[in-house]
Amino acid sequence: MAQEILDLKENALTKDEESFWKGVKDCIPTLLGYLSIGFAAGVVEKTAGLSIAEITLMCLLLYAGSGQFIAAGMIAMNNPISSIIFTIFFVNLRHFLLSAALAPYFRHLSPWKNMVTGSLLTDETFGVAINQLSNKKFASYKWMLGLNITAYLNWLVANIIGGFFGKWIPNPERFGLDFALPAMFIGLLVIQITSQKRFFVDIMVAVSAIIIVIGVSFIFSGSVGIIVATILGSTIGVMIEKWK
Repeated sequence: MAQEILDLKENALTKDEESFWKGVKDCIPTLLGYLSIGFAAGVVEKTAGLSIAEITLMCLLLYAGSGQFIAAGMIAMNNPISSIIFTIFFVNLRHFLLSAALAPYFRHLSPWKNMVTGSLLTDETFGVAINQLSNKKFASYKWMLGLNITAYLNWLVANIIGGFFGKWIPNPERFGLDFALPAMFIGLLVIQITSQKRFFVDIMVAVSAIIIVIGVSFIFSGSVGIIVATILGSTIGVMIEKWK
């Protein structure tokens, strides 16, 4: 068993010299989405009163589409810093789930490389990675680095461009730019579902999540409903897969 793991690890690592550029190539289908979402984020951030330098720092340090949209909205409403930090923290808790799902593919790497991989992970790169690695035991660090860095730089450029042109778009909601992020998530979900041959589990999870988020929203806020639906929907999906 140990020899088999070593062989798999060696086979994954022997492809490292070309896998960085393969990661760049595999990221290309998501670049158009990043450009549109990043542009929308830059416009919203500029409208909220942020400078180009502040937008750049937010991209480099926060690097979270939903978090940046939320931050821009809360900054525009003059919410306290503590509220912005805690809100973004809870919204981005899903990254624990994303990282946990990919962790088995990177267990042969050092903690430092795993930290680099996890810190640059996004919903979109997770979607690409989980599809590419579904039939593999180990993932290439350089492949994941190429995927993540391409998305990271593209997001930065798109935000800066949006921030530059944002001064001529004082009301981004009028053009639906605030809906750009949810629209991209819907597109990624459709692509992921249609790429599989079996839809039963996906449909059951989606229906369950919708019912849960509506039900919980009657008692708590919509944000709490989304978090509860994510946890319970994922649990339902795992249980269905186990019982099939």
